[in-house]
Amino acid sequence: MKAFYGDLKLGILGGGQLGRMLIQQALNYNVTVKVLDPDREAPCRKLCDEFVVGSLSDYETVYNFGKKVDLLTIEIEKVNVDALEQLEREGVQVYPQPRVIRLIQDKGLQKQFFQENSIPTAEFQIISSPEDFNKTHIPFPYIQKLRRDGYDGKGVYKVVDEQSLAKAFTEPSLIERWIDFEKEIAVIVARNEKGDIKTFPMVEMEFNPEANLVEFLIAPSTLPFEVHEQAEQIAKNIASQLKIVGLLAVEMFLDKHGRILVNELAPRPHNSGHQTIEGNIVSQFEQHLRAIFNQPLGETDCLNNAIMINLLGEPGHEGPAIYQGIEKALKCPGVYIHLYGKALTKPFRKMGHITIVDADRDKAIERARYVQQILKVVS
Repeated sequence: MKAFYGDLKLGILGGGQLGRMLIQQALNYNVTVKVLDPDREAPCRKLCDEFVVGSLSDYETVYNFGKKVDLLTIEIEKVNVDALEQLEREGVQVYPQPRVIRLIQDKGLQKQFFQENSIPTAEFQIISSPEDFNKTHIPFPYIQKLRRDGYDGKGVYKVVDEQSLAKAFTEPSLIERWIDFEKEIAVIVARNEKGDIKTFPMVEMEFNPEANLVEFLIAPSTLPFEVHEQAEQIAKNIASQLKIVGLLAVEMFLDKHGRILVNELAPRPHNSGHQTIEGNIVSQFEQHLRAIFNQPLGETDCLNNAIMINLLGEPGHEGPAIYQGIEKALKCPGVYIHLYGKALTKPFRKMGHITIVDADRDKAIERARYVQQILKVVS
């Protein structure tokens, strides 16, 4: 494999924190890394061999960037798939494959894929115009999601009654039956070109109710073995049906009746896998590289209990980032701080994450709650 001799040119579309952590791992494989991102101050800018400023949605920009690398991957789905398909036709390896990215870019197509492949998911209906709301058989309350460009809780709206329809999205969207869930869970699965598949142990997630993004993650989950087994099998089935090469994060609900329903997919390293850096034999970032390099996949077992906290910008603060409480946090055993190199903070912006590991699960959770209280990003 050229990667191990320093000859492989890896291109990453997106220069955010996921790309940054991917580069940190790629350095161990002597890979030359080029990054494309529209933000001159993106977190990857100082870590890669070449940083290109440009639009991820512009055909020519993505095509010209991709022509100069051997293998192209993504850390964000919002990219020009037409350019990726052309690059693939011309012999550039693109993982995950453009057809997979195209499917996952559109939440409506995602849902139809679930339905066509008997993947358990909430009842849904595609909404093309506001008039379609009058034709739905799904009762209030329900969730409306924009078909495209939603992320980190954006593009999601809870419709509770007729009056709240006034604030509903008018763009193409879908509505889903409201799930009274017990837990939000996730499984990250990896597949290489040979067809080898491995899952990371299932994790439990807690979401920030205001920002609707992951705030607190516990690994491994202590839910019954049958739940783990079913969730991991669902993830493997999806990866097999998609024939994806790379990582796939599968976010799911466990409802009050013990049923698992798939919520959404992400074809890349994911927020629900950050704890694997310290908490597992192989991290999600190394596993993604192994998969796209078509190498043997690493063992995914947990080394310890690992709690991950997203470090979010504090409400009411916007401007140059100031980190409070780092020294106090680092005095705690088993605390690992990852800052993403973002100069400016704003409310609920992901500025970093913290992983807390301990052989005692309750101690790890208690310490994580403490760190969550003392470590703040202000301006």
